Amino acid sequence: MRQRKIMSMIGGLTLAAGLLLAAPAAHAADDPATPPAEFTTDWHDPVTAAPPVTTPGTPSCQVTLAEAQFRDFTPYRGSYTPPRECGTRWNKVVLRLEGKVKGRQYDRLGHLSVGGVEIFRTSTPQPSPDGIAWSVEKDVTRYREVLSRPQPVEMLIGNVVNDTYTGVFDVRVTLTFHTAEGPVKPAAGTPDRILPLTGATLTTPRNTERVLAEVYATGSGGGCEEYWYLTVPDAAPYSCKAADGPYREVRIAVDGRLAGIAAPFPTVWTGGWSNPFLWYVTPAPRAFDIQPVVYDLTPFAALLNDGRPHRVEVSVAGVPAGQTGWGTPANLLLWQDEGSAVVTGGLDRHEEGAPRGSAVYTAGAPARLDTTGGHTLTVAGHLNTSHGRVSTTVARTLDHRSAHRWGADENPDALTAYWTDDETVTVGRTVTRTHRTYTMDGETTVGAGDRLRTVLTLGDRAAVTVERNGKRLSWSRLDDTYTGDATYTTGVPRDQRHAVGTSAERYRLYGSDGCHDRSLRTVQGTLVEDLRRC
Repeated sequence: MRQRKIMSMIGGLTLAAGLLLAAPAAHAADDPATPPAEFTTDWHDPVTAAPPVTTPGTPSCQVTLAEAQFRDFTPYRGSYTPPRECGTRWNKVVLRLEGKVKGRQYDRLGHLSVGGVEIFRTSTPQPSPDGIAWSVEKDVTRYREVLSRPQPVEMLIGNVVNDTYTGVFDVRVTLTFHTAEGPVKPAAGTPDRILPLTGATLTTPRNTERVLAEVYATGSGGGCEEYWYLTVPDAAPYSCKAADGPYREVRIAVDGRLAGIAAPFPTVWTGGWSNPFLWYVTPAPRAFDIQPVVYDLTPFAALLNDGRPHRVEVSVAGVPAGQTGWGTPANLLLWQDEGSAVVTGGLDRHEEGAPRGSAVYTAGAPARLDTTGGHTLTVAGHLNTSHGRVSTTVARTLDHRSAHRWGADENPDALTAYWTDDETVTVGRTVTRTHRTYTMDGETTVGAGDRLRTVLTLGDRAAVTVERNGKRLSWSRLDDTYTGDATYTTGVPRDQRHAVGTSAERYRLYGSDGCHDRSLRTVQGTLVEDLRRC
């Protein structure tokens, strides 16, 4: 058996995400219930178990936002004009990307901005030689303010096409506007203004009464930060180094003062864990839906309302000095008080716990790195609005624990890890509690005949409860779980890999708004189960 460093095979991929829907057709076997003995040159189009975007069933209008073939790093640039036939009488907007690609290609990062505001970030599936098609949908109603007027559009899926990597991404993106019936009311959660964080400073409207920041944080772009959760301190003998180990934390600061903390989601891209056969049909959670980290910065609104420029900065703690690999495009979402020209107030409380963490390396067979990390932050402020004094308190607690085990030449290479991100936002007498949990448990080995096998389970879970005066108003529970097991021969041409693999995803979302429960299962690229329970 020829030994090799396993996880280092992931390096060099260019990566990145919306909500992926079932493609309308499958390409794999004629009988989807009878999978082939191994992967062929074709397989089912990508599909996830996530719910589709709900629409109101009212008349709609559609515009094409972008249409391009991406073969290099030249961005598509165009212009957007709201659809005249719908006017401004719409309260739901759905973005849809339709793509196709064939041949051989890595997974690639993609982003789309309108008026400088990033509204969509996505990654691509890896194609079959015969070609695949996929589609992604995202609810972009919250960007109504940006979409209400003509804007420049920019989109890029950075790609490299040559004699080896032949896949060209042929992509079309549309917006569908669903009209409102009766008086038009802004959709819940729709801000009055959106400002992209593109410069050193920004100035907000002086009557701002609510502030959210959204950050599309991704560890990607080649190198070890693509799989930051596997990095080790400099003293440990492993191919990917980080001075303090794998703990990462996405932070946002206002004028140099820490304003928000968050755990980044441990995204596994479609070339991840050295094994693209895990992801050809069913991607890992969020791999095609890069959801932004959201911070409630309302306690800082009074400071921002002074009419002066302010610095709002995003950083990723734990990344070695000078190390690239993280993208953090961000937007500031603002709600304004129609009854006030200036909203005053103050920051009343700022309590930051000392960041905690350790990375303990233990030599042996296997070698082992045990990592812990965490942080707490509580901020509170008040605003004097036209409808009275409003106090907001935001408390967030992060926790991470992982055990990384590897053998000689990093074979085997295994990780068991979890992250929790707990947040409580109190506005007056209304309390919103969010508990997020991310899990990863997997191992990659190379055995006899250079057969590489990866077994992996991933979890994305969240529980949200909204209470007022101690009475529950709404609640939801999310559990998106992926499991996969795939094996192929390394170091040989594509047609000699003799790959086999199974994958499964169950996406459960239920609560006061209803229920979605869907399960998918694939064998050798064939979709053998698609079960809905709600």
